[in-house]
Amino acid sequence: MAGSSEGVEDKGLPPILEQRCILQSEALSQYILETSVYPREPEALKELRQLTATDLRQAPAIRFWNAMATGPDEMQFLSMLLKLMNAKKTLEIGVFTGYSLLATALSLPHDGEIIAIDTNRKNFELGLPFFEKAGVAHKVDFRQGLALPILDELMKEEKYKGWFDFVFVDADKSNYMNYHARVVEMVRVGGVIGYDNTLWNGSVVAEAMAERPFPWYIMDSRDAILEFNAYLAADPRVEICHLSISDGLTLCRRLS
Repeated sequence: MAGSSEGVEDKGLPPILEQRCILQSEALSQYILETSVYPREPEALKELRQLTATDLRQAPAIRFWNAMATGPDEMQFLSMLLKLMNAKKTLEIGVFTGYSLLATALSLPHDGEIIAIDTNRKNFELGLPFFEKAGVAHKVDFRQGLALPILDELMKEEKYKGWFDFVFVDADKSNYMNYHARVVEMVRVGGVIGYDNTLWNGSVVAEAMAERPFPWYIMDSRDAILEFNAYLAADPRVEICHLSISDGLTLCRRLS
């Protein structure tokens, strides 16, 4: 009978129901990419992703490119979200070669505006030809420098308080708390902030820590991510959704 629990308490759930994450293998992840993501990926995005994944992975200065680049499945999701929101004004903290930035620019209307902040203009300029090819370079206002001082300057202008429809943060994890303190005031009520890498290669789970060693750059920021996740979960100013897509994505909708 529906709703009855008789006899169930002594029986374990079937293995497939015990798993909360369906992506139990790399093959499933690859299936999603090859079936639904790559065939729909705009050409300029595809070319920029390939540049980042091939040419730049050999560069000693950015040997951790794979931890810096946003996943294509994640950006497909965010692109749809931006369109559903009718977003027009966005802020991006952390640019690298601009894959997520280009995906955002392609999702905004012709008169959309993006302020993009990163300390490294050279990496951004590597990706700039793809923005020009796609006809969206005019939407991007790139600001070079440390994000916190730039954000503080922006906050001095009344214009930027509650101005952005969407904010995407994919920068130094140790400063996520500091970024949140600022951008939650800069996004409009009802607007969304996205924080990338909030599962941090799985290191947030103690069991994973016991199973395998993690690179130093993962361990270096693990505690910061754990603290930040706990902070967001208790922040009454936002409604949150913690997604297991890519390396973890937390969406925050500003409530007040």
